[in-house]
Amino acid sequence: MTHTGTVPARPLARTGRLRNHGRWARLRHTWLGPALVAPSFLLLAVFVYGFIGFTVFISLTQRWNPFNRVTDLRSDLLGNYADLFSTPRFQADLRNTVVFTVLFLLASVAIGLVLAVLVHHVVLGRAFFRSVFLFPYALSFIVTGVVWRWIFTPQTGANLLLKATGISGAYASLTGKPLQPDWITDRRVVGELNGVLEAVIPGGTYLHTQVGIPLALIPVVIAAAWQLGGFAMAMYLAGLAAIPDEVREAALMDGAGPLQTYRKVILPMLRPVTLTTLVILGHVSLKIFDLVYAMAGSGVGFSTDVPGIFVYEQMFRALHYSAGAAASVVMLLLVCAVVVPYLVRTYAREDS
Repeated sequence: MTHTGTVPARPLARTGRLRNHGRWARLRHTWLGPALVAPSFLLLAVFVYGFIGFTVFISLTQRWNPFNRVTDLRSDLLGNYADLFSTPRFQADLRNTVVFTVLFLLASVAIGLVLAVLVHHVVLGRAFFRSVFLFPYALSFIVTGVVWRWIFTPQTGANLLLKATGISGAYASLTGKPLQPDWITDRRVVGELNGVLEAVIPGGTYLHTQVGIPLALIPVVIAAAWQLGGFAMAMYLAGLAAIPDEVREAALMDGAGPLQTYRKVILPMLRPVTLTTLVILGHVSLKIFDLVYAMAGSGVGFSTDVPGIFVYEQMFRALHYSAGAAASVVMLLLVCAVVVPYLVRTYAREDS
C-alpha cells in the first residue's frame, strides 16, 4: 500500500537542531576559551602592567604625591634616575644588593647540593630528614629575621656562645683582646674597589660610597641561606631522582669513583636544575626586603640597606614618591635582567 502526502516535519526539525548544535559547538570552540581567560588578562593588564606603567610615569614627574597630584614631567626626563644613582645611600644599596646576591646564591646552592646528596643516599628516615631541612623554607622572612637578629646582636646570641665555649678567651690569649664580633652592627667594608672602579668609570668622582663587602651583610647572608637552602635541596633532590641508576652504574663500570662520578657525570646533568635554582633564588635576593628589615634594617652607615628598604622609606616616610617610584623601576629592571633571559632561553629551547 502506497502512502502519499506531505513529508513528515520531525526529520526536518531534527536536521535544524543538528545544524544549530554544530553552530554552537563551533562558537564554543572559537570563543569559549578566550572568554574564560579574558577576565584574568584584564586584571593582569590593569593591576600589573597598568600599575607598572603608572609607576614609570610617577618616576618621571617633578614631585608627585596623591594629594596635589602634580603631573608635570621633569624637564630632564630621567632626572630622578640621575639623582638616584648619584645618591650615596642608593649607591650603597646597589653595592649591598650585588654582594648579597652573589654570596647568598653561592651559599644556598652549595648547602642545597650537599644536603640533597646526603638525603638522596639515606636509606632510613629519608622523608624525615627531607622535612627537617625543608622546614625553614616554610617560615616567614619576618620570623627568620627576628630570630637571627637575636643570634647576631653583639650583646647576645653568638657572642655569648663564643664566651661560654672558651673560644673568646683563647682568642684573647693570642691577640690580647677578646673575640667579640660586631656582626650586624659592623660598619667595616672589606675588599675596597673604589680605585679600580673610578679608573674605569668616566669622571672618576661618581662613586660616593665605599665599594666592597660590608661585614654586617654576612650574617644576613647566613640567615637567608639557612632559610632557602632547603628549597635548593628540594630542587636538587628532584634532579637526582630523575637521573637513571644506569648512569651511575655505567660510570662505576668505567672505573670512576664516587667523587669522579658526581664531578664528571652527575653535576653536569644537574646544570638545568642549577640554572633554575639560581634564577629563582636570584629573583628573591634582588627584591629582598622583609628579612633584612626585620634583622638589621638599614644598618650602620647603610651597611645592610637594600633597595626595598629605600623604596619603603621614600614612599611611606619621606613621602618622596618620585624617588621611590624610580627606585622601584630600577628593582624591576634588575629582576628582569635575571628572569627574562632565562625565559627567552627556555622558550627558544621548547620551540626548537
